[in-house]
Amino acid sequence: MMRKRVLILGSTGSIGTSALIVARQIPDRMEIVGLAAGTRVEDLEAQAQEFGVDFLCLANESRRSELAKAGRTVFAGAEGLVEIVEATKPDLVLVAIVGVEGLRPTLKAIELGCDVAVASKEILVMAGEVVMNAAREKGVNILPVDSEHNAIFQCLEGHQGGSDEVRRLIVTASGGPFRTLPAEKLIDVKLEDALKHPTWEMGQKITIDSATLFNKGLEMIEARWLFDIPMSKVDVVVHPQSIVHSMVEFIDGSVLAQLSTTDMCFPIQYAVVWPQRLRNELKPLDFPSLAKLEFEAPREADFPALGLAREAGERGGTLPAVLNAANEIANEAFRKRALSFPGIWDVVEKTMRKVDHIDSQELDVVVNADLEARKIAREFTKLG
Repeated sequence: MMRKRVLILGSTGSIGTSALIVARQIPDRMEIVGLAAGTRVEDLEAQAQEFGVDFLCLANESRRSELAKAGRTVFAGAEGLVEIVEATKPDLVLVAIVGVEGLRPTLKAIELGCDVAVASKEILVMAGEVVMNAAREKGVNILPVDSEHNAIFQCLEGHQGGSDEVRRLIVTASGGPFRTLPAEKLIDVKLEDALKHPTWEMGQKITIDSATLFNKGLEMIEARWLFDIPMSKVDVVVHPQSIVHSMVEFIDGSVLAQLSTTDMCFPIQYAVVWPQRLRNELKPLDFPSLAKLEFEAPREADFPALGLAREAGERGGTLPAVLNAANEIANEAFRKRALSFPGIWDVVEKTMRKVDHIDSQELDVVVNADLEARKIAREFTKLG
């Protein structure tokens, strides 16, 4: 098999660095042709040198010159993310940028006929209909990298009946660090507490999303679009060990689950080498040492994120974009210690109620709703 030419958007974050671990382990199957990062210039430079990459992109225009070398092309800013896709024309674009910035380069990749590995759930939350329709028209594969969606993707492999065969998709959640914390104590949660995820090492934004369960809410909406299934068939179950990454229950009552140790290299490698499987150096499961696997219902009354996400996913239109944008602002406010932990849910709900709902997923309409939601959420959080 030929090496797959891969462009990584978000190469210095947790997903990006895991992708480079995979690239080191399967060099005969994965070639890095471009790297894009936010502000970590030194890390990006080190990655470029190690993998011999001549196409780079940096969010910060002012530090662009630090990466300039003979034979190198360095892009910058939001426009640079689109330009690096055009310049490299890879086989696969791994989109691992937190937030909405990954949407335009994703659409450009699809336009050029490149497959897309999605680790940035906001893309499909905001514009799932637009992205999936474009991918179908171009015959492009959208490959999920989130461990939960990658698990569902694997469980659905070989089932030709599509959503008609599926009773429900069961997305697992660790429950976060406050799974057993009494509701009345959530008001006292501090940033340091919320950043102590029990099973995964992730960036701050997504770790806070895991604590509020907004991460699972966004994943519910993402699953709806990825697998072309109604929101009513998407459920969440809490599984503290994070060994079962998700499950599919079929109409005959059978349930298929995908299990592995908690390492993002598993779903990343699968997305890169799909539809094949490949040996690797990752830690296999040792079933006798697992002791037990627990499952429980999420505390939806105490953690309102799931209900808000289900509402947004069912109503559709611009509401998922509003939910996502408001959550980004509220999450940021909490990380800046300008908002209480329960205040995150409150700001998102208030923003959803205030922004006018438009029953459309036209890209310009969605982007405008996103901007309006951010403005209103900032007013609620007083971030300015």
